[in-house]
Amino acid sequence: MPSPYHWIPRSLTALHRAHRYRTVQPVTGKAGAVMLRDGQPLINFASNDYLGLAGDPRLAAAAIEAIETYGTGSTGSRLLSGHRELHRELELALADLKQAEDALVFSSGYLANLSTIAALVGPSDLILSDEYNHSSLRTGAKASGATTYDYRHGDVEHLEQCLAAHRAQHRRCLITTDSVFSMDGDLCPLPHILDLADTYEAMVLVDEAHGTGVLGHRGAGAVEHLGCLGRPMVTVGTLSKALGSLGGYVTGSQAVIDFLRNRAPGWIYTTGLSPADTAAALAAVRIVQAEPQRRQALWHNLDDLKRRLDATLDDGTKPVFQRLPSESPILCLVGTSASQVVAASQRLQEVGLWVSAVRPPTVPTSRLRITLMATHRQDHLEQLTAGLASLVSA
Repeated sequence: MPSPYHWIPRSLTALHRAHRYRTVQPVTGKAGAVMLRDGQPLINFASNDYLGLAGDPRLAAAAIEAIETYGTGSTGSRLLSGHRELHRELELALADLKQAEDALVFSSGYLANLSTIAALVGPSDLILSDEYNHSSLRTGAKASGATTYDYRHGDVEHLEQCLAAHRAQHRRCLITTDSVFSMDGDLCPLPHILDLADTYEAMVLVDEAHGTGVLGHRGAGAVEHLGCLGRPMVTVGTLSKALGSLGGYVTGSQAVIDFLRNRAPGWIYTTGLSPADTAAALAAVRIVQAEPQRRQALWHNLDDLKRRLDATLDDGTKPVFQRLPSESPILCLVGTSASQVVAASQRLQEVGLWVSAVRPPTVPTSRLRITLMATHRQDHLEQLTAGLASLVSA
C-alpha cells in the first residue's frame, strides 16, 4: 500500500523548481544592525527591529528581573491560573500609547488577529478585506465563518462598491486592513475607510504590526500618523517588531476589550504571555514614548537610502529592479523573476549584506525587501548602495 504521505516529496520538488523552496538560516549574536550568519558578519537589512530595541540592554534587564520575580512561564490561561500585575501594566501602557480606552495582550500578533476576528463576526456576517492583507487577517476571516470578499488593494472606490452590493444582506460587517503593508511598505487609506464604515455601519479592524513605534508623533502608529486617533475602530498589533519582544495586543473601547476577554478563543484557551516577554515589551513602550530621537534617526536613514536607491536604480536604461512607493521603513525592489531575486540576495550576502528575497505566494511579484533600522550607520547605507549598484551594472 502506498503511504498516504507519498505526495509530499513531489510537492517539495515542485517548490524547488519554482524557486519557492524556503529554509531557515541560523544566526548568532545579539539582535542588531549587524548579525552573524554562518560565521559571516552581515549588515542586517532583513529585520523588523525598526528602533533597534531587540538588543537594548534595558529590555534585557527588565526581562531578567521579571524572570527572577515571577519565573519563566505564566503556567496557564490567565482566566484559570490568574495573571500577573505585569500583564495589566503592559495593557494599560499600550492603551495609553494608542489613546484607547483599554487593551488586551495575546501570546502573538497572529493569534490576536485570528481570535479577534473570530470573536467579532460569524457565519451571518460579512468581512471586506484588502487583498494584500497579512495572512493572520485572512486566516481569521476563514476561521470566523463569515462571508468574505477582497477589495482591490487600497482602492476605496472598490470597497464602497462591495459595501453597497453586500452590506445589507448581512447582520454585521467588519472591514480589515493592514495599516502598513509589510511586503510593499505603503499605507492604507484609513480616513476614507473609516468614513465608509460610518456610512455603512461597519466595524473596522486595523493591523498596526509595522506601524506601532514607527509612525506618528508619539510612535502610536499609522492611526496617529493619518490623523485617526479617537475614531471608532479596533487596533491589533504585535510586540515583536519595533517593540523588540514577543506577543500581540488589541486596543479599543472598554466594551470591545471586555467582550474579547469573554469571547476570544486565542486568549481564553492559551497560556498567558511569559513574564520576560511582558516586561521587555513594557520597557519598550516606555522607551518609544521617552525617546522620539529613535524615530527621527530611523526616518533620517530612510530618506537617505531612498535618495541613494533612486540614483542607483535609474541609470538611464530599463531598470533591473523597480522600487515600489513606500511611506514606511520597508523598501521593496521588484525584480523580473523568483530566480533573479534569489540570486541577487545571495550575491549581496557574499559582500556582507543581508537582504531578503520574497517570492510568491507571499507576494504577487518577486522582490528584494529592505528594512531600515534606527541603528543603521551611514557606512551601512553606503555598503548597501554599492552592493545594489553592482547588481544593476552586472
